[in-house]
Order: sequence, then structure tokens, then C-alpha cells
Amino acid sequence: MSNNSSNPSGSSMPVGISEESGPRFETGAAIRRRGMMLVVSSPSGAGKTTLSKRLLGTDGNLVMSVSATTRPPRAGEVDGEDYHFMARETFRADIDKGAFLEHAEVHDNFYGTPRGPVEAWLEHGRDVLFDVDWQGAQQLRQAMRDDMASVFVLPPSMAALEARLRKRGKDSDAVIERRLANAVGEISHWAEYDYVIVNDDIDASEAKLRAIMQAERLRRARLTGLSDFIRELI
Repeated sequence: MSNNSSNPSGSSMPVGISEESGPRFETGAAIRRRGMMLVVSSPSGAGKTTLSKRLLGTDGNLVMSVSATTRPPRAGEVDGEDYHFMARETFRADIDKGAFLEHAEVHDNFYGTPRGPVEAWLEHGRDVLFDVDWQGAQQLRQAMRDDMASVFVLPPSMAALEARLRKRGKDSDAVIERRLANAVGEISHWAEYDYVIVNDDIDASEAKLRAIMQAERLRRARLTGLSDFIRELI
């Protein structure tokens, strides 16, 4: 890849951020709020991708974190939308500069979450959704624990998980068996998360995930404009 590949490590304000973001109470007053990081993990087939797409499709204040990678783009992938495609040497240099919230090397390619765009979104009251595994969640927790709420999505049973993987029709029997074996290790990290949802019904699970997000948005520590509001109130 050329060195002209996307470099997302800067902290300029992302496109689409409004100047004022915050909950509105009965007075109609907007209280400034710092955004939050909603981190969702699950074994493959448990439903986190479907749940993430549902949230993103209906919540205008929620944006998806776009990872950076050193692997070449696949057919149809758009730089800056699917991934930020970077040269390997640029990625390594950004690791040294602390420009990633989390990163890992998978099958000889680097993947990571750029720090700059996430911090800009949070500062301007936007919430950022992360679809990551338990290892990525651990690194994000170490980097920005106070900004993060984490959710682990479980299948109702291993039999149901296997049925979902087979119904997708995308993987061979060998790949499905490997995913099921990996799921056991992934599920063992459930206790590291703030919330756990057993996804036995996708609509009910979506409602639970929305309730978690709404409650986390109202945490006092995230309402950065609350002191100003109280001063004006009394």
C-alpha cells in the first residue's frame, strides 16, 4: 500500500458533530454531555453485529468506530467507511506515538482503533459504538475506562449458537467447529463486562441494549454541563 493511505490519527472534529449535545429535560434546556463508548462483544453468531446495526440505524447520536488496518482493501470496501487503510510502516509509527486506543496483529496484518477521532466524538457529545472481541475490550478499558460501558452478548445455548452459525450458510463445517471451540474461550470473559444480555430474542435484546445506553448517557459524571444548569436553576 502506498503512504497516501488514510491516516486517521488526527483529532480534528469529525464531520457531523453538532455544537450542542445533551439530554433535554422538561424545561427544554439542553445540558452538555460528554459522549460515551459503548463496547459490545460476543462469540461469533450470538448477535452483536445485528444488534449494532439496529442501534446505528435508528440512533442519530451514535456513530460506529472505524478501525484502521494494514491489510489491502477488498472488493467494494471504501477507505474511511469500512476501514482506514494504512501502510504498515505508518501503522507501526502510530503505535509508537500512542495513536491507537487498542491494536492487534491478526494473520500478519495490524488492526486498531484510532484514538483521535474517538476522543473528538466524545468531547462533542457523540456516542461511539465498538464491535470488538474481549481482547480489544480489555485494551479499550485500560485506555478510557471512565468513558466506557461494556456489554457481552451471550447465546441462549451452544446448540442455538451452532444453529445460527449453520443458518448463515457462510462457513464450512470445519470453520463452524472452530468458531464453536473459540466461543468457549470468549464466553469465559463475560465477567469482565458491565452488562450481560442473553440473546434469546433479538427484539427483546435490542430493547435491553437501548435501555443500557440510555441509562449510561444519564450518568452524572457524563453530564459536563450539569453544574452550570444547577447554578442557573437556583
